Amino acid sequence: MIRIGLSAFNLYKSCAFKCMNIVILRSYLTISTADVNKTERIEVLHNTEIITRRYLQIFYNATNRWDYFADIKSISIVPFAIDSIAKAASDAKGRGVKLRFVTEITKDNLYRCKQAMKIAELRHLDAVRGNFGVSDTEYIATTIATPIESNLTTIPHAIYSNVKEDIQQQQYVFEILWNKAIPAEQKMREIEEGYVIEKTEVLYGSENVIGAELLFFSEAKSRIDTCMDYTRPPLAVEIEPIRKSFIEAKSKAVQLRYLTEITNDNLSSCKEMMKIVDELRHLDGIKGNFMISEREYLAPTTSHDKTQSATIIIFSNVKELVEHQQYVFDTFWNRAIPAELRIREIEEGAERTNIEVIPNSDRARKIYLNLVKNAESEIMLMFPTTNAFIRQEKIGAIELCKESIKELDIKVRILMPTHKSTEQMVQNLREQQSNIDVRYIEQTSGTQATFLVIDRKASLVMEIKDDLKTTFDDAIGLSTYSNSKAGVLSYISIFENLWKQTELYEDIKKAHEQLKNHDRMQKEFINIAAHELRTPIQPILGLSELLISKTGNIQQYKESLDTISRNAKRLSRLTDDILDATKIESKSLLLKKELFNLNDVILNALDDIILSR
Repeated sequence: MIRIGLSAFNLYKSCAFKCMNIVILRSYLTISTADVNKTERIEVLHNTEIITRRYLQIFYNATNRWDYFADIKSISIVPFAIDSIAKAASDAKGRGVKLRFVTEITKDNLYRCKQAMKIAELRHLDAVRGNFGVSDTEYIATTIATPIESNLTTIPHAIYSNVKEDIQQQQYVFEILWNKAIPAEQKMREIEEGYVIEKTEVLYGSENVIGAELLFFSEAKSRIDTCMDYTRPPLAVEIEPIRKSFIEAKSKAVQLRYLTEITNDNLSSCKEMMKIVDELRHLDGIKGNFMISEREYLAPTTSHDKTQSATIIIFSNVKELVEHQQYVFDTFWNRAIPAELRIREIEEGAERTNIEVIPNSDRARKIYLNLVKNAESEIMLMFPTTNAFIRQEKIGAIELCKESIKELDIKVRILMPTHKSTEQMVQNLREQQSNIDVRYIEQTSGTQATFLVIDRKASLVMEIKDDLKTTFDDAIGLSTYSNSKAGVLSYISIFENLWKQTELYEDIKKAHEQLKNHDRMQKEFINIAAHELRTPIQPILGLSELLISKTGNIQQYKESLDTISRNAKRLSRLTDDILDATKIESKSLLLKKELFNLNDVILNALDDIILSR
């Protein structure tokens, strides 16, 4: 909406005069140049009859164009209420002069506007103020008396000019207005059929901005969604007309949703807004301001002065634009949190909970490296594949871990699958950094996400969309950042369980090795025991069979019987030794010390050897 006010006096003051003589006449003022062959003049006219004659002169002199800018009343007077002017305009059209009219079309002047469309191309512009006409070579601006002052055909005052510079200036002004106006047919359709004309326009000045906002609120029927940066809530509360508009809209059952960034500075204003609107939500880092109703969109610019209203505002009722901005608002609204939660965070100093889905791998990489860089006490990393470890080593994540260890002596724990391609790299890490602990886990096809936990406060989970890619950005899909306590604790629990599983795996591995050693020792023991058992059994069996086949006095067989007895005892001792060995293994042996004759042992062994031959 543009408001243009043209005053005859102001126009008169704006004209430059050089080498001109002033002649005062009874009916009008003439200022003429010294060039008598081509007189350039500006006249102030004060008589309806003289003004009418000047109009007729302009129409008759026009060769190519006649452009007329008229307010609501003037379009009914010039040219139609004065027959001579109406005829002159019609004659000009007949000569091929192009007639263009700009006015404000209303229900009251609709009939005259339809008449104007028969001889001229007519356009509509809201809130037209002032009246002027300009042809190829002449210009006239008039005032129209109100019905109280005179009859409708009175033209009290006018300014006429044929000065070239004036003509060019007014032609330029008219072209601006013409380009901003809309076809008369659209406005007439709006009036007669209730059709809404779609338009987008820019308004300037604080008063126009506030006026547009008040009109926007008054025309809303069912809802108003407002998205403002952190500087605007105080103004919405403190500027009484705006505050009143919110309240009046709510009283008409218009649903009010308000989205802003709640800070310490605007906390009190936001609390006040919560009493006015139906629902208020918080979203970090909002930039820009806009409001949407069911049919209109309004966007005041962001003011550099936090205490002042905007000086520029964009209005549109274009359906596609309104729907687009509604989608933007709904997207922001669904990401926002209730104002009560944010206010509690500020007042109680609670840590902000933030959960963000990151579809862009480039942004995920930046967040990932920034988290590692800013770690203060602990880093937990789990790589589901060997390639995942290699990719993140390439982007500098492992190097950042080393730097964090040097600066803050933080603890880094890494879980990853084992592979020949990374063995040397992992070995170097273990040797160079005592604070980096790497443990191996089994690689499974079901695990396709790398996750990072920082200081037990924040987590970043990065899905792998293609593990065959060699670069981080190409391999990573969706990522999720969270500092939610419950969410972070869940990932910590997963990591710790896997970490403990690696410990159990190592314990089982050691136990397995021990079992293998025990099995080997057991086999060796059985072999030795079998050999030792055969040694005493052979003489016992041989001598027993020999004695069975003999007859006579038993005394003559004493030597054989002694050998049998000795080997039987030896077999008994060997059996006891085996039992003792079993007890030793089961840690249940009670050691009994006794004296023995080493000579007897050696002699008995020799006898056994001789007899076995």
